[in-house]
This record gives sequence, C-alpha cells and structure tokens, in this order.
Amino acid sequence: MAFSLFGTKFTRHSGIAQLMDDMNDGLRTPGAIMLGGGNPAAIPAMETYFHDLCRSMLDEGTLGEALCNYDGPQGKNVLLTALAALLRQELGWAVSEKNIALANGSQSAFFYLFNLFAGRAQDGSLKKVLFPLAPEYLGYADAGLEEDMFVSTKPNIARLPDGQFKYHVDFEHLQVGEDIGLICVSRPTNPTGNVITDQELLRLDELARQHNIPLLIDNAYGLPFPGIIFSEATPLWNSNIILCMSLSKLGLPGVRCGIVIADEEVISAISNMNGIISLAPGGLGPALAAAMIRRGDLMSLATDVIRPFYQRRVTQTIATLRRYLPPERCLIHKPEGAIFLWLWFQNLPITTEMLYQRLKMRGVLMVPGHYFFPGLEPDWPHAHQCMRMNYVPEADKIERGIAILAEEVERAHREAAAE
Repeated sequence: MAFSLFGTKFTRHSGIAQLMDDMNDGLRTPGAIMLGGGNPAAIPAMETYFHDLCRSMLDEGTLGEALCNYDGPQGKNVLLTALAALLRQELGWAVSEKNIALANGSQSAFFYLFNLFAGRAQDGSLKKVLFPLAPEYLGYADAGLEEDMFVSTKPNIARLPDGQFKYHVDFEHLQVGEDIGLICVSRPTNPTGNVITDQELLRLDELARQHNIPLLIDNAYGLPFPGIIFSEATPLWNSNIILCMSLSKLGLPGVRCGIVIADEEVISAISNMNGIISLAPGGLGPALAAAMIRRGDLMSLATDVIRPFYQRRVTQTIATLRRYLPPERCLIHKPEGAIFLWLWFQNLPITTEMLYQRLKMRGVLMVPGHYFFPGLEPDWPHAHQCMRMNYVPEADKIERGIAILAEEVERAHREAAAE
C-alpha cells in the first residue's frame, strides 16, 4: 500500500519507537534488566498512597465521574482551577485556569507545540525548533510534520572531580536566526540529568523575547512537582514561556496526563487541537491530581517521598558504577535531576550503538546516545560515545546490569588491543 508523506514519515524507524518497543519487550521477558526506559520507580509509599486515594475517590463517586464522562477539550475544570490556585500560592505566578490546558501525555503536547510554532509558514518558509543544549530528549526528534525541523547547538563540557562532567549552554555559538520559531529546553534534562542554571535559563528567556518567539521548558521531572531535582534551581514562568509538566514521574505514567502552562492564546490553540485530534484529554489522571491538591498532598509527596527516594537511588548507583567502571573507562554526567545517568565512554573502541546491541543480546537494555542529538550533525564523535542508563530498578538488578556493561566494555577494549 502507498502511504502519504505524513504516513511515510511517521511509520519509519525512530528512536522513541525503538525505546518503547524495547521497554515493552523487556517488561515481558523473564530476567531482562531494564536500564533503558523512562518508567518511574514503583515507590512503595506512592503505590500505597494511590491505592488509598483511588479507593476513597471510588467511595465518594469522583472516580466514577472521571471514568464515565467526557471533559472539555481544555481538560478537567477541577484540575485547571486547583492547579492555578496552587501555582499562585506556592510560586506567585500570575496564572488562572485560562493559562492551563491538559493533553494526553507530554509527548502529545510537544507534537502540538512544535508544529504550532515551527514547520511550514504561510509564506512558504520553514520555521525550526532550536534546542540550545544537546543532548536532549529523544522523543523530540521525530515530532515534526516537516523534515529538518530541528536544530541543536553543541554544549560546552566542563570536567568535574571524581570522573564527572557537566554540559553548559554555549552562548558564544548559539544562533537564533530568523528561521527559528521556538526555543525548547528540558530542565532537568532527559537523558543527562543536567539542570541548566538559573542564569542560563534567564538568558534563554531574554533571547526568546528579543526574537519574539516562545521559550518552551519541558518540566516533566522538575519543580514544583514531581521535584526530581538535586541541585539549586528556581522555577520560571512568564507570558512568553510555555511550561510543560506531567503526572508520569509522580508515578502515574499510565494515565497519560500532560500539563501545558502558557499564555491564553496558546492555551486556546492547544484546546482546539485537543478537540480535533482526541475530543478531550483523558479525565482519570486529572481527577487524581485534583484530589491530591485538594488534600494538600501533591507538594509534600514530591518533597518528602519522591525526591529523597531518587536521590538515595542515584547515590547508590554511582557507587556501584565506580566499583566496576573507573573514570578512565567511563565518565558520568553530574546527576542533578531526572531518573537517568548519562555515561561517556570517551575511549571506547566501538560505538555505543554496537555496545547497546551486545548488551541487548545479554538481556540488558540501555539506550545508545546518538538518538539524543536531534538537529545536530550525525558525525560528531561524542554523540556515539555516550549512553543513557535508568537507575530506577532494584539495586541487585542494577548491579547485575552494570557488571555485564563493564564486561562488554572490557571485551571491546581487549578486541581492539588484539587487532
């Protein structure tokens, strides 16, 4: 059969499709060690909380209401109102329910927003999305209706003690041309765990304003919730910023609830796109989130349960990595947030795509780094020396996976030395 240009583009191989297929297969393969996907941890305290919350909502009738009724295309009103009040109270932002729209997951919201501000313009020109700091989230790379819709800038790399490093925005080489329709950055960043500094974020906001384009901040792991940030960071929003949030990393990826906070004109556009594409966002996740806000639990769970859990887990995982892989073999991006470690095998004699295939054959799933550089020339060596590792699984599974990773790294070095 013959697909349209749209069909051809969205049915070909993509990094995000490979990741989700691997995650689906791994979850159903006995003994597989899942160090690649983005599924959040099953935190016992959160699972207990959600179980009790659903039971309570079932008893009071709000769960049934969410399951059995459509919401409007902007999303469930009770969450829009409650979240706007929370953001005004906690952060002092001048937002109302007119500044918030929901989507069926953040991925859907990015698709809307990228193609709203970039792509083919009415005059025939091609507007692009600028990622000021690569590597970035692999789910962005294939979300444009047009080809070549994304452009990235290489980072400055700062070497840190203890075999760590950190990416910074290279403002000297960052170019915001007339063809840029949107600037997008994630904070903290999937895949690296990088948190761009307050100063970097303010400078990007200033650049966006100077060029009369929005700044999109992907806040799926950030503040005020789920709060998986381990460094100093100040939340930022104004009328030129589009902030995307999510319920996934609270522990609710299955409800597929993305949150967009933006100027009223953008919210109106998102609502219209929701109506055309999906009638309305799903209501279950918003009902749960509204109940959490009503009970005063959302912020405290993020601060007292979720963040400490991930901070303990990442500290343990780095210690395990260093028992098997010294800095000469593997550098680690400074873990400042999110649920991943970003590993740099600077002297590895094979690409991390080849390393990924070898690990996959041994039942260990990670993600090779080259998928995370959308809009950047594919031959940059650094992009083929890095790998993303999820540190969510249990400690014994992480150690088994790291042990196999170390074996395959050493095998690659032995093979290169023997040639």
